[in-house]
Amino acid sequence: MDRLYTESDTADIAREILGLLKNGDRATVLALQGDLGAGKTTLTKVLAEQLGVQETVVSPTFVIAKFYDTPIGAFERMAHIDAYRIESLDELGPLGWETLLQQPDTLVIVEWPEKITDALPQEKIHFAITHEGEQRRIKQII
Repeated sequence: MDRLYTESDTADIAREILGLLKNGDRATVLALQGDLGAGKTTLTKVLAEQLGVQETVVSPTFVIAKFYDTPIGAFERMAHIDAYRIESLDELGPLGWETLLQQPDTLVIVEWPEKITDALPQEKIHFAITHEGEQRRIKQII
């Protein structure tokens, strides 16, 4: 995927991304890279809505991680990780990171994945979001 979009197109982008995600015998990791204000959390909110999350999804910048039940779709739960404030991979330990990655039926969305590159699995789905004038570009990184 390499698309220009506006905020009003975010639901379409989210549907397309969900169509790319496969549930397996361990967690599915979706890495969303982009500058502050690029739209990572906005996209995560729409993904959560499409998965049936009833709670208000906000950026977990200060708590690092939030967990949600997802009653719609292939996943039973979603973890939303904001790695912006992580300074050492050791900080992932209290989150139960290694255990989380082993959980089937779990979608793990990581904002600021470049902060924890060495802790991410090889099998992740990775997108970069950038501003291009009034639009945003989302591009899959392979």
